[in-house]
Formats: sequence, C-alpha cells, structure tokens
Amino acid sequence: MGTWQDKIKDKIKAIDIIKGLKNRQSKGDIYLVGGSIRELCLSSMPKDYDFALTHSADIEIFEELMGINSFVLGKKPIQTHRIVKGSINIDLTVIEKDLHDDLKRRDFSINAIAYDIKRDTLIDPTEGLKDIKERLIRYVKRENLIDDPLRMLKAIRHFATLKGFVIHEELILAISELKDLIDNVAKERIKYELDQIIVSSRAFDALKIMEQTGLIFEIFPELYELRIMDIEKGFRLETLGHTIDGFRYLHHYASLYNLDQKATLNVGYALLFHDTGKAHTFSYDDNRNLVHFFYHEKFSEDIAMAIMERLHFSTNDIRTIRSLIRNHMRIFLISNQKPTERAIRRVVFKMDNLTPLLVLLTVCDMYGSSGGEDNESTEMVLATCREVMNTFEKLQEEPLPRLVTGYDLIYLGYKEGPSIGNCLSEIQERQISGEILTRDEALKYARERLKMHKESHG
Repeated sequence: MGTWQDKIKDKIKAIDIIKGLKNRQSKGDIYLVGGSIRELCLSSMPKDYDFALTHSADIEIFEELMGINSFVLGKKPIQTHRIVKGSINIDLTVIEKDLHDDLKRRDFSINAIAYDIKRDTLIDPTEGLKDIKERLIRYVKRENLIDDPLRMLKAIRHFATLKGFVIHEELILAISELKDLIDNVAKERIKYELDQIIVSSRAFDALKIMEQTGLIFEIFPELYELRIMDIEKGFRLETLGHTIDGFRYLHHYASLYNLDQKATLNVGYALLFHDTGKAHTFSYDDNRNLVHFFYHEKFSEDIAMAIMERLHFSTNDIRTIRSLIRNHMRIFLISNQKPTERAIRRVVFKMDNLTPLLVLLTVCDMYGSSGGEDNESTEMVLATCREVMNTFEKLQEEPLPRLVTGYDLIYLGYKEGPSIGNCLSEIQERQISGEILTRDEALKYARERLKMHKESHG
C-alpha cells in the first residue's frame, strides 16, 4: 500500500498530458507546478496546468502534443507561453535559475509544489503538501505579497473556494499591514478575484476577512463611509454590517431560485453596493424619533456606477446592477400590507427577466437586516416574494399577447420616434396590471393619449 505522496504521483501520471510527455524526448527538465498539483491532492481534476521548463525548445513538444501553437503572455524577462485547447489551459514558463528558486517566488506553499516528470519525484521545499493536508493557506515569503499585492486577495479567494481551508494568522496580519498596496494592482485582476469570492458558498466569511483586515475598504472606500456613519450615529443595526450579513443567504437562495453564476454575481454586487447612498442621505426626524435615508436608492445607484466604471464592469452588468439597486426597495414597499395583484404585476413588468434577481436581492437584504431571524415583517416580505415569483413564472409560461404594434400607432397618427415606444410600454404595463385586456381597449388608450398630447402642445 503506497504512501499519500505515491497516490498523488499516480494521479499525476494518469493525466493524458503527462502520459504524452513521457513518450517524448525533451532537451531540458520539465516540471508540473502549482495549482494543478493542489487540485489533484484535493481529488479534483484540473483544467489549468502550469509547467516550468529549463529549455525553451521544449515548448514545441507541448505544441506538437496538443496540435496547436502557443501564444505569449507577459513581457520579458519572464514570459509565459499559453496553449488553449477546449477547456484546457496550459501555461509554460522557462525558469531562469533552479526550480527551488522558482517555487520560493510563488504565492502560497500549497501552490509551491512541483512534479519532476523525468525523475518521477515530488519537490516540496515549503511543505505545501503538509499544508494541503492541514487545509492551511500560508505564504511562502512575506516579500512575495509585496512583489504582487493581488496575492492578498487571492489568499481570500482560495479561502472562499477551497473547502475547509483557513488562512494562516501571519498571512492575515500581513494583509492587514500591506493592504494599501492593492491600489497598485490592475483593476481587471482585482475584479477577477472578487467575482470568484462573491459566487462562492463562503462569500460571507471571505468578506468578513476582507473587512477584518481592511482590504475591502482599500478596494471600496465607499464602504468605509458606511462604517464611519455606523460608528458616528451609533447604529445598533449597522448599515455595513447588514450588507455583509446579507451574503450569508446569497448562495443558498440563489440555488433555491435556480439562478446561474452570472445572475448570482450581479445580485452579489448589487447587494454590496445597494446602501452606499445612505452615507449621503442620513436625516433624523426629531418629532417622530425616526432615522430616514430619503432617495438613498438613487445615490447608491450613482455611487455604484462610479465603482463599476473604476473596476471595468461590462456594460450589460452595469445596466443589470444599476436596475437592481434602483429598485431594491420596491418589494419591501408593497409588502407593508397585502399587495394587490396589480402591484405584484407592476413589479414583474418593471423588472422583466431581472425579477428573480430582485427577489434574491430582497431576501438577502431582508435577512441581513433581521439577523436571519423570521418575524412578522419578514413573513410579509417572503409572501410578497412568492407572489412575485409565481406571477413571473406564469407570464414566462404564458406571455401576454401583443395587443398593438408600432404600425398601429403610426396609423392612428403617431409620429415615428420615442413617443411610440413610450406608448407601447404604457399599454404593456396596463395590460400586465389588468387595466387593459383587449386590442380595442389598447387602441382606445392610445387615441386618448395622442389627443391629450396634441392638446398640451397647442
């Protein structure tokens, strides 16, 4: 019966790429390094493979093996050649010095393990195999975080995505002390790590670490403004606290509502940004002893827009997240009393395909505020959410018929332009709310609207 290391080597040798390399004569040494070995240790099949080569001519072996040319990433002196075939990514780096030097320049011990293909040996100078067994994320050297500050965020991403792992206390301390260096990192790289954290099942715990170390405030200073307001106003229910608490429920309810990763990610960012405007809209009613944040949705939307542009979000994602933030109070507002069918339908009309996303955001916001406890208020909101989802699903299965078209409106006397689109939207909204049921009623509404428009314009 072999040792754990023998079993890992057997898993590595069973990979098709490694089998192919065994049958080819290389000019230098070839090592499998990094995360793929970690994944195999954790019984996952990697899709990304990193190889360290001692001779650049051996890049051709991989190109022949995969039947495709590589392309170059990065700048000299350290360049990576990448081969992409289907879902498999292979990165090839020619090492300048010896392998041990290369491994000691890596981020974490669990990623600083190599397999020597020629000699069938595992090379583990930083005891990464031990750390994998103990589920520990530990830096190789503190200086390596300074060389690439993104590694601080990457540590938290590993914590979020690797089941049962914890971050070593020295690494937590280093992140707290070096957090301001994250400002030197390309925004696209930051967002890539954040995306994976937010859609993970441990998003809440990961964000708490980011809050504990202060890293979250370096990336989102707008959230620090909430922290300051919470402290200055002495809020028992913290604005920032309930925002982060909402992430306890994101993964579970996203699964419940059958939302994919993309939708979950957009809801996650909407949740993170949805109350940023409260730092700019605080007011206090002395007579009624009440705190107000009038129009905070609009302020939050504008602040979120600036954040998303800074982090280079896509246009579609910006549009989705802005809509969710703008409407994040909508379900709460109709839940104070038994909502009418018309009110429910209006929410669905307003949000259209974003309806399930708004429901998820509402649930996370609600439970973040209640500490996960159910009470009379949460029961009312949940009941409204169920009605909204039921109405949405019915309309998905049986869409309402189109009663009139733009050509119909032109025939009535409308001029081509925005007024036609506005009228069609109004008719659709009234159709959804049950005010307009037939084509004749739709045409009658359009005629009356056109008449009022002409009268108001002389």
